[in-house]
Amino acid sequence: MNTRYFALLAFLAGGVPAAAQVTTPVPAPAATPHFDNTGVGDTSIFAPLELPPGNMFRSASGAPGPKYWQNHADYDIKASLDTTTKTLTGSLKLKYTNNSPDTLRFLWLQMEQNAFKDKSLNSFIFPQESRFGARGFEGGDVVERFDQVLGTKRVAVKQRANGTVMKVDLAEPLAPGKAATFDIAWHFLIPEHGADRMGRDGALYELAQWYPRVNVYDDLRGWNTEPYLGQGEFYLEYGDFNVEITVPSGYIVASTGSLTNASAVLTATQISRLAQALKSATPVNIVTLAEIRSGAARPKTSASMLTWKFAAKNVRDVAWAASPEYIWDASGWNGILAQAFYRPSAVEPWKDAADQTRMSLEEYSTRWFKYPWPQMSAVEGPISGMEYPMLVMEAKSDDKYDLYNVVTHEIGHNWFPMLVGSNERVYMWQDEGFNTFINTFSEGKRYPEKGDQMQRALGERSIVEQVQKANVDGPIDVMPDRIDPRMLGVTAYVKPSVGLQLLRQEIMGPEAFDDAFRTYIQRWAFKHPTPGDFYRTMEDVGGKRLDWFWREWFKENVKFDQAIDTVVVAPAPNGGQVVTVVYGNRARGVLPIHARFTYSDGSVDSYDYPAEVWSTNTMHYMRRYNLTGKTLTRIELDPDKRLVDIDRGNNVWGTPAAGPRP
Repeated sequence: MNTRYFALLAFLAGGVPAAAQVTTPVPAPAATPHFDNTGVGDTSIFAPLELPPGNMFRSASGAPGPKYWQNHADYDIKASLDTTTKTLTGSLKLKYTNNSPDTLRFLWLQMEQNAFKDKSLNSFIFPQESRFGARGFEGGDVVERFDQVLGTKRVAVKQRANGTVMKVDLAEPLAPGKAATFDIAWHFLIPEHGADRMGRDGALYELAQWYPRVNVYDDLRGWNTEPYLGQGEFYLEYGDFNVEITVPSGYIVASTGSLTNASAVLTATQISRLAQALKSATPVNIVTLAEIRSGAARPKTSASMLTWKFAAKNVRDVAWAASPEYIWDASGWNGILAQAFYRPSAVEPWKDAADQTRMSLEEYSTRWFKYPWPQMSAVEGPISGMEYPMLVMEAKSDDKYDLYNVVTHEIGHNWFPMLVGSNERVYMWQDEGFNTFINTFSEGKRYPEKGDQMQRALGERSIVEQVQKANVDGPIDVMPDRIDPRMLGVTAYVKPSVGLQLLRQEIMGPEAFDDAFRTYIQRWAFKHPTPGDFYRTMEDVGGKRLDWFWREWFKENVKFDQAIDTVVVAPAPNGGQVVTVVYGNRARGVLPIHARFTYSDGSVDSYDYPAEVWSTNTMHYMRRYNLTGKTLTRIELDPDKRLVDIDRGNNVWGTPAAGPRP
């Protein structure tokens, strides 16, 4: 507490008339010049946040610039599943288009099965039996062929493996605007527990991170070569995919994309049911439990293997699942198939999953941005929750509420990051946190008996308060593989979600926030935004400078503790009271002030002040109130718990009123 604050208290204690003004005496000239003794610039939470200047690629408004570019990767993949050896064997043709202004002489590819090799970086970072550990499995990608196609020639290119990425030297330089084509063959043993991203359970397989994928080359960092360790997720280019998946003939396959050879792998009845489901708001059984048990679920064929073909346009990845036991339900929304695939052991509560999928598509499409692809499949299996374009993986679950929380979360990821393609391996919060935020609307809408959106947001705020009180929280803007796995859920999911909720309800207002958030999605759909692009778009469309909020919530790791420091009540000359309140801010973080005044007759008044009132003094904010015909008995800060506050014991002055008088 500084001397000016002591002087202010003495001034307040004198009972100043309402019309009086606070004056600051002008100090007498010092005998010697007085110089600043710190030499430090603005270190306040309100200091301007330094972001890279706008350019032709990314504008200062947060929108893609007039010369924004990103490269493009198209894949034609053929894969075969050997359930005896538990091996995936594949070949692919990759067409990589260089839209950058740079001539490329090599590519980097993701070979993420190498996380399961002996002495991989994954094995040194995560304990073997942990969620992201290899659990003693020895696998890895085996490249059989890697040729660059030059007209009618094929040239074997030089490769250099570097953990989960691989450098490929081009046979000839790839100039801007040109494309290179590659012919690749590979295989790998399928892990039972693939770092909780893919794997197998008995006869069921969930395949992801399963083919060589080109890394992203962008305008910010050139080649993005962060290793795949398990906890950090993915950053991928968009492209068109044609995928052929050969499996035993008794299997049913769900995949990213649209099935293009239904007549070869489905019965006529199943094809008819799919057409019916597309127009039905209620789920239709495409493959029933009775058909699974009788063998009628599969077309009659003498072939031991069947090939399922799928096509997907403008997606960043492909994943699939296959099982001989899959029950298959589907319904339709706005011309989009909402599907669920699950085993008989998961009927309860998975019989609701197709409808849960449909509702999730409807909620996110109508509130934020229309789902752009033709189908969505929720597949049951050993993976506890993982997202890919048009396909999400969930475990059996205990009840419909728990299942919906996972289903709608993973489906929400088709907006962040499948549609808005941020870099998950560097900025995990930019997809997990955004998605957790939109989930609160979906969960509250489907099951309001478990809490509406605002109640769910309150629950998330209480979690942030708890970890801040325990001093175990950390900054959000940290690479995910550096976050303590025990704190990953709070740091990358809950805390950013709470920040967006505060931004929407308390700082920008729902109308401005929703306008800006939708614009961010529209601007960066099928593109690669950074946090700076998000910050700038929210300010550009919302109309409010938010350097202080981005700093305190995403960049730093501040605490929040508002208080009532001083209340001076004095009689007014004409009756009533003059009340002077000094609101305190006892931590670095700043938020709006919500104060509720309660009077002796039980009536209340509410006063709300924006966070910017702290900008000239982040520790104290003073207000004077003229009260006529009322006697103040109590002041409480944030009575509805709309904010984050680690010590609510200093939020109250006075005593509760006895209640309204008769």
